[in-house]
Amino acid sequence: MSTRMANAQSVTRAWHLIDGEGQVLGRLASQVASILRGKHKPTFTPHVDTGDAVVLINAEKVRLTGDKMEQKIYYRHSGYRGGLKAASARHVMSRTPARIVVAAVKGMLPKTPLGHAMIKKLHVYAGPTHRNQAQSPVARPLRWKAKS
Repeated sequence: MSTRMANAQSVTRAWHLIDGEGQVLGRLASQVASILRGKHKPTFTPHVDTGDAVVLINAEKVRLTGDKMEQKIYYRHSGYRGGLKAASARHVMSRTPARIVVAAVKGMLPKTPLGHAMIKKLHVYAGPTHRNQAQSPVARPLRWKAKS
């Protein structure tokens, strides 16, 4: 019996709806990255994008543990000399909460063209409403529940 390898034509994609309210950022990001890669499927193949699309809502209600709100720094660069900008997680969360979730998930995906294609299937929204109703995303329970 030979091992079956998935290819781009045989992949069936689904849409998952995940609520980030009260979830710890790292635990949430690892589960989302696993769905984007397709590791939850029995047909997972490392060199093929077998993952599903994810719609994540309530990104503004994601938690960071400890003192990470003040101590965690997000960097960006303008491309010019001296153009390095730094902002704390609290500052980034107040302006663009989706950026924190995208950065966490992107760090858990492969740093290859395949990983770049996977991150495009992630749709993050700060609030409870989203623009992907037409895709009929199915609410997916998380493996780790938020502590009350």
